[in-house]
Amino acid sequence: MSKKVLIIEDNNEIRENVVEILELAGYEVFAASNGKAGVELARKNLPDIILCDIMMPELDGYGVLYLLNKNPQLTTIPFIFLTAKAERIDLRKGMEMGADDYLTKPFDDMELLNAIESRLKKKETQEDFYSRSLDHLSKLVAKNNGLAELKKVIQERKVRQFKKNQVLYYDGDKGNGLYIILNGKIKTVKLAEDGRELMTGIFTNDQYLGVQALLASEPYSDTATALEDSSLCIIPKEQLDELLNGYPDIARQFIKLLATDIREKEEQLLQLAYHSVRKRMAESIVKLAKGDKEGNSFKVSREDLAAMAGMATETVSRTLSDFKGEGLIDKKGSLISVLNLQKLERMKN
Repeated sequence: MSKKVLIIEDNNEIRENVVEILELAGYEVFAASNGKAGVELARKNLPDIILCDIMMPELDGYGVLYLLNKNPQLTTIPFIFLTAKAERIDLRKGMEMGADDYLTKPFDDMELLNAIESRLKKKETQEDFYSRSLDHLSKLVAKNNGLAELKKVIQERKVRQFKKNQVLYYDGDKGNGLYIILNGKIKTVKLAEDGRELMTGIFTNDQYLGVQALLASEPYSDTATALEDSSLCIIPKEQLDELLNGYPDIARQFIKLLATDIREKEEQLLQLAYHSVRKRMAESIVKLAKGDKEGNSFKVSREDLAAMAGMATETVSRTLSDFKGEGLIDKKGSLISVLNLQKLERMKN
């Protein structure tokens, strides 16, 4: 069965040339002259790979990629940007949003075919490793030991890669799925009315994101962003609902996760209300140190520390300098090394 390619390009000559080349190479090709039409074709035909121009009328390439990323059926489709040389400076934005590759116009036939074949082969390799058919989920929920079945479902789901600073979802987005971190680190933040960020959590390997939104059937209540390159498994809401309804032990597990999350939020509110600047900073450093795979050293920006501790960035710099002078930490750029974890844990208010 031939692979399906979607080309979204407003330049008629380029679009028609790409269609001709790909059809000669045996691909089934769908073409759109603008971003809105391209998104609709993607939803309708579920292509195996998408080629998309950046600068287009109505909806540009960034908008196309954003809308695709919000759809669980489309988010894992390999995405290649087509860009003019003058636009290469804008590519970083596209790659941070989750684009897999880019081709600089003008490109020749072999560059086009090699880019497509390379991405399709990589996708097939990932699917062979991470994903098997889930068509028989109804049989799974007829068995015992729901947590084992949940683990099996996680192992069989496709894995999505998020680059550093890439947004997983925004505050107010519809809760379409449960995110499980396989590797990496994710932060969640809330924006105050004055525009300041308050970090509501940092999540790492084997932790879940979006539990509250799914259980309450509500939109996400914060914005999740990758702090580093990360791999996540995404379980669609419909599939998780079947597991929750079929397995009481899975439901209990997620209720427990939700209760833990609520307790942590309550503790955070108490800390912000009653703890001193020094104690809040010490608690944030301890939390980051204990949650980091490298031990007592971790990288974090001033802005993220400020959002986590609920203080101004200038206060962060001043407090870190004090801690360094007291021999509690060492700091080189964004790398913080904890020298006296016990003293930080016992920091007085």
